[in-house]
Amino acid sequence: MDIFHTIPAVRDFVRQARARGRVVGLVPTMGYLHEGHLELMRQAKKQCDIVVTSIFVNPTQFGPGEDLATYPRDLNRDAAMARGVGVDAIFNPGVEEIYPPGYSTYINVERLTEKLCGAARPGHFRGVATVVAKLFNIVRPDYAFFGQKDAQQALVIKRMTADLHMDVEVVVVPTVREQDGLAMSSRNIYLNPAQRQAALVLSRSLNKAAAAVKAGQRDVSKIRQLVVDLIRAEPLAEIEYVEIYSYPDLEQTKVLDGAALLALAVKIGRARLIDNIIL
Repeated sequence: MDIFHTIPAVRDFVRQARARGRVVGLVPTMGYLHEGHLELMRQAKKQCDIVVTSIFVNPTQFGPGEDLATYPRDLNRDAAMARGVGVDAIFNPGVEEIYPPGYSTYINVERLTEKLCGAARPGHFRGVATVVAKLFNIVRPDYAFFGQKDAQQALVIKRMTADLHMDVEVVVVPTVREQDGLAMSSRNIYLNPAQRQAALVLSRSLNKAAAAVKAGQRDVSKIRQLVVDLIRAEPLAEIEYVEIYSYPDLEQTKVLDGAALLALAVKIGRARLIDNIIL
């Protein structure tokens, strides 16, 4: 497995792979890999001959007061994990490699970004869309792999690639969970044992909503209230949002008459955790 820190180096690697007729997959990450990331890489290996994983903590998707400075980083650990699932190359650029002095171009995907994490974290998806577009332009993958845990992000990336006629297929892989149901996240490392136990309220509340829908409940406000009440009963949990929108267009709906996304963001200690389920 190769590790590249510059754009010309990773482009040359991909160019050589393409010259041999290889199909290229990209798994964009911010590093501190976990089983969710590894599952994306495994899926990429199934569909592609060559898999490139980017590891880049993207400063433009962090807002003031967020955890940019403390976000966990460990390239040696990440490289060993990526190598273990067959990744062919890691692209690990420095900030100035991606955003050189004078950089002033950004991508803004409208409508889809105006709710959920987009409303809670202004500018977040501008940073996400911009860095992913740059990675697509640098690596030129045939396929790019994202997790369903970040459902809104996946929808934003799909919208961007369609709107800008990008020649890449976005593959969304189901959320990977711990055995007790907690969605895997690099930010789970922030949780102490008591907070880690409290965090299970996220998946429990989603499961309760799914059970209500299965039992025939179609009133969106009542489904949402079930989730809110369960989370509020956990003293360590602070709700940022609990919302239900039609899926995949993320429009407001009062009654479930098709697929809908139940998404939530909850703060536990200093960890901001997100999770979702398709109803």
